[in-house]
Order: sequence, then structure tokens, then C-alpha cells
Amino acid sequence: MTETQEKQRQTNQMVVHSGDVELAVSCHGEPHNPTIILIHGYPDSSAVWDPVVEILQHHFHVVTYDVRGCGNSSAPGWMWDYTLSKLSEDLQAVMRAICPTQPVHLLAHDWGSIQTWESVTDHRLKSRIASYTSISGPCLDHIGMWMRNGIAANNRKALGGVMGQLVHSWYVYAFQLPFLAPAAWKLGLDKAWPGIVKKMEGVEHGVNPTQRKDGVNGINLYRANMLPRISNPRLRQTDVPVQLLVPTKDKFVTTALVESCYPYAHNVWRRDIDAQHWVVQSHPEWVANCVSEFVEFVETGRENPGLVKARV
Repeated sequence: MTETQEKQRQTNQMVVHSGDVELAVSCHGEPHNPTIILIHGYPDSSAVWDPVVEILQHHFHVVTYDVRGCGNSSAPGWMWDYTLSKLSEDLQAVMRAICPTQPVHLLAHDWGSIQTWESVTDHRLKSRIASYTSISGPCLDHIGMWMRNGIAANNRKALGGVMGQLVHSWYVYAFQLPFLAPAAWKLGLDKAWPGIVKKMEGVEHGVNPTQRKDGVNGINLYRANMLPRISNPRLRQTDVPVQLLVPTKDKFVTTALVESCYPYAHNVWRRDIDAQHWVVQSHPEWVANCVSEFVEFVETGRENPGLVKARV
């Protein structure tokens, strides 16, 4: 059997229905191995995970899917079809289709991580989620609580942290404008995007044939969720084992936002790396190794020295 035939044998593509939305799902590796579901961020599709999948699939059952509005998944036209609750329903639909009885492990990046916190902090899903590895995507409710507490503290350090993150999040405000951001993607940002990422982070991002669609539709994630959740945060807690992978040179997510989960996530491990936002492409071996060790620990109870040191 050739290498190409082996990859085709190990990869299974399917469509999962979540309400009226069709989600394009790909399964890699052997189904009898522990299942890890990977959720991508903005403005990516599931293809952003390819370098990580290539490593993990040899030991795990790896599942990727295009988030609603992206890649080969269908795209609802109404902004409120992109709320965190809808995105959680999508993940649950994938879990039911792929692994209906056994708990799954979750790995998410950027907006994929933001939306996955909604499921991880849902007590009704506690028995379905074995572990969660989060990269550059904090919980919006935790951010809201952190900002509220920082302002209430009324001291220079706390206020400085809040103001610093507001500066980092300039693009969030731009995405609230009704025409500017979609127009940018339609007027050539889609074609320029791989070059922009390479210039910013030195990463070969690759050409995404659905980049315009992904960029335009994904703006609804910000509009439907950012202001409602941050301005009116809910108390969201979890006992699920959470691993935080932190690229310390991330231009979009500060370490203060990463740490905003500490009061609400009761089992946390944190591992830092000298890297930038798209660490899933710049350092796929590191990401895959961290996830492999964490999943093995949760599955077997054997915690290696690196994880012991990473406990928060």
C-alpha cells in the first residue's frame, strides 16, 4: 500500500447535521484509539490543523471539522446563528456522530478555543469531555469578569492590564462596523492573507480556497458574542482537566487573558512557548507532543514530570 493510499484509508470524510447547518467533518487514524476533536479559529478552516493532525493520527482518533460559515460547512446568513450556544450545539452534534458513548478530548485554537469554553463550562457536558487543551482563546465570560474586577479594583496595575488588552483588541472594534471588515475580505484581503501571516509571524499559512467566505462569515462570531458576553458575563466554572498552551509572543491574546480562567477552572496545567499566535503551524510538533502527553495522563493517570511542573 502506497503512502497516499494509507492516508486515504485512514481518513474518513462525512457531513454532520446540526439543526439546519451541515458541518464538514474529517476523521483521521483508527477509531479504537482515544478521540481528539480539533476546533479551528478565525479566519481559518480546519485545514490549519493539518500539520498537527499528521502527527497525532498515528496514536489517536483525530477529528476535525469546519466551523459553521467556514470551509466546506454551510453558512447561515443571520448574525445570531453564530452565538456561542449555537457553536456548542455544533460541537455536541459532532461528538454524538463520532463518539456517541465515550468521552472525547478537545483541542482548540483562537476562536475555536473561545467557543469551546462554552461547552467545557456546561455542567451538562461534564461526562462527555475528558480533557480540554486551549490555545490563544480565553472564555468571554472569564474575560468579562476579569475586566469588571480590574476596573472595580481601581488601582493602576489592574487598570493598566485592562487598558493594555483593549489596545491589543483593536480589531474587535473594527469588526463591529457593518461594512468595513466584510468589504476588506471581498476587496482582496483573502488573496493577501497568506502573505500577511507570513510577514507577521514567518509562517507559511498556505492558500485557502474558501478564505473569502471564512473571513466574511467569521465576522459574525465577533458581532454575536463579544459585546454581549463581555458586558454581561456569566459565572462559568469547570472541573474538566484544562491544559493551556501559551505562545508568549501572541500579538492578539495577552497572558492576562489566558490567566482569566484561573478562578473558574479547577484543574489547570499551563505550558508556555516562545512563539506567536499561529503556533499550531509554526510549532506543530510541540503542540502535538503537549496534547499527546495530556491525553495519555487523563486516560491512564500517569503524569510525567513535564506535566507535574506545568500544574497551576
